[in-house]
Amino acid sequence: MKRWIAILLMICLTAGAWVPGRAYAGEDTASADSVGTEDSTEAKDSTAAREESPDSSGNGTVDLGITATACVLMEASTGTVLYEKNADEQLSPASITKIMTLILIFEALDEGRISLQDEVTTSAYAKSMGGSQVFLEEGEKQTVETLIKCIVVASGNDASVAMAEHISGSEQAFVDQMNQKAQALGMTNTHFTDCCGLTESADHYTSARDVAIMSRELSVNHPQIHNYSTIWMEDITHVTNKGASQFTLANTNKLLKQYDGCTGLKTGSTSLAKYCLSATAQRNDLELIAVVMAAPDYKVRFSEAASLLNYGFANCSVYKDTQPEPLADVPVKNGVEGMVSCGYEGEFSYLSTTGESFENITKEAHINPEVAAPLAAGDIIGSMDYFLNGEKIGSINIVATEDVAEAGYLDYLKKIGLGLLVG
Repeated sequence: MKRWIAILLMICLTAGAWVPGRAYAGEDTASADSVGTEDSTEAKDSTAAREESPDSSGNGTVDLGITATACVLMEASTGTVLYEKNADEQLSPASITKIMTLILIFEALDEGRISLQDEVTTSAYAKSMGGSQVFLEEGEKQTVETLIKCIVVASGNDASVAMAEHISGSEQAFVDQMNQKAQALGMTNTHFTDCCGLTESADHYTSARDVAIMSRELSVNHPQIHNYSTIWMEDITHVTNKGASQFTLANTNKLLKQYDGCTGLKTGSTSLAKYCLSATAQRNDLELIAVVMAAPDYKVRFSEAASLLNYGFANCSVYKDTQPEPLADVPVKNGVEGMVSCGYEGEFSYLSTTGESFENITKEAHINPEVAAPLAAGDIIGSMDYFLNGEKIGSINIVATEDVAEAGYLDYLKKIGLGLLVG
């Protein structure tokens, strides 16, 4: 009898140890063959994730089993970090360095300093770049748009240097601008020494959080990047003294074919950096950025980025006020003009991780009681406040959309004279 009791006790203990193992296995990263899939196991886990949603710093109770050294999951419109691991550790970024290179390229385009059809001449130095390249020849000319494709799709180091020289005169001058931009964006754990990430210098580093920050800057403020980062394959033509030849650009971001909604963004790998990825994806109005750094192999960087994105899409929803009410002109004191037109400073977004309905969102406009000249376009004159179930969830500034000069003595005389004529 004691023997049977002992056997039954062993069975119960074994079952008790086995069940939690099954429950936790559902949070492991997807295999390379199932990247981007959302099977029934993930659906069950997403319910628990909603109950244990992370706090605003991303330090939630959910463990996604990320094996890469560092990672960050960020919602793009608000910049909210939803999940992180070693987010501020300084690591070698390899070719995801080129995200900052692309930011400066698109800024130069926006400012009119360059155009997509400008021709860029390849220098001997740009040609000499090793690593991933598109095999530009010294003296070869390509348009800015073609070189953007070479950078984004094929991660061309030679194309990156050619563009850096075209914009700033030298790679070093361009790198100085990269570091200035990183500082302006608040990337406190970043320093660049080249524009392509080929270097293995200890002075060239960034962090998963900083990569997410610059990915957001590129994706949100220069959304045309996705016209290029979603290209899977495309041919370019080399025209040199040797004649013309075709070269096929093949995208290094395999999530484009493996993950529903993937829109980019940039891969990177060196022996020092291991395997890195900044992946962007959008479903409906929700855009996410998943950064994986120092993954052990290329399959893991894709599967773990997919796990991060799956978690975000399962647990988050975003409200965007894409069509706010038009605003009436606002009275201005002491101005040449008595009224000023106004508008919104950007678009309001609110991120929820609790599954709440946005149907009860209300808005209240508040205009400063003393709006006085002089005013410049962009000056804040009030706010639009947003409430959900009576609780304030955020606001957006209301700004003047035109200049209003302060009225002088002659201006008042003109107003008096006009009033007498009308009267």
